[in-house]
Amino acid sequence: MTARTQYRLGADDLEFILALVRAGSFNGAAERLGVDASTAFRALQRIERGLGQPLFERSRTGCAPLELARALAAQAEAVEAALEAARSAAQQQPQDVTGTVRLTTTDTILHGLVAPALRMLHASHPRLEYELHTGNELASLTRRDADIAVRATQRPPQHLVGRHVGPIRVALYAAKDSSLHGWAEVEAGSAAWIAPDDALPEHPTVLWRRRRLPKVVPAYRVNSILTVMELVALGLGVGLLPVFLARGRPDLRVLGEVIDECQTELWLLAHPESRHLRRVSTVYAHLAQALVLE
Repeated sequence: MTARTQYRLGADDLEFILALVRAGSFNGAAERLGVDASTAFRALQRIERGLGQPLFERSRTGCAPLELARALAAQAEAVEAALEAARSAAQQQPQDVTGTVRLTTTDTILHGLVAPALRMLHASHPRLEYELHTGNELASLTRRDADIAVRATQRPPQHLVGRHVGPIRVALYAAKDSSLHGWAEVEAGSAAWIAPDDALPEHPTVLWRRRRLPKVVPAYRVNSILTVMELVALGLGVGLLPVFLARGRPDLRVLGEVIDECQTELWLLAHPESRHLRRVSTVYAHLAQALVLE
């Protein structure tokens, strides 16, 4: 490519580069920007011709950003954050917090902890809106698809701003009216197991059961811890559940003590570029106080 020293990057160029870095494909970037994929492709060609060098490595799986694209995306994030802060300051009254906060977590943590906490926040900040994403990866926060993440992890990414909420303790549960009395019957094979083996093969409860009870084959394989809880409550078998999730269920009964080997840590995380925004900091500070595991 021939360099054109007179080419001046504009705000639209930076917005496009950031969208392509986050999405990883022309289709994804086009969807974010509200254009078609061919328009996105032509935009990249124009910017690369102007700069005289490639920004992305194309392949069948998508577009991988090169070093310059990553550097420009970082600058675009700073511009995006500054614009969001300016718009927020211009639109709100002195005590009014508005805007959309994008939050990512797992379905278990959302239903057991985050949703009740957001319900409390609504009374003081009714104009806040939320985009809630459930999944088992942190990629959406890293790409700035989300502002806040609430995650169970032993080692949160170092580039994210983090606050340790506390330990997630796990125990074995049965239905309230189950005839089981304790671990002896479970270990003897008197109970059917319900577990997320195929959906979450690396989950601490799955790894622990395979080590402790290698001959046990779950009678019900499900795709979430929430489903484990509901099937246990119906009396279909026993399952390992987070204590915070099961504590408010009168239809469940704990069998034995907390299992230390299944314990993980809950973290409240935010991207450093959006952490200072008023809408994000308001929700982050509230969750830091409201998320209670024990």
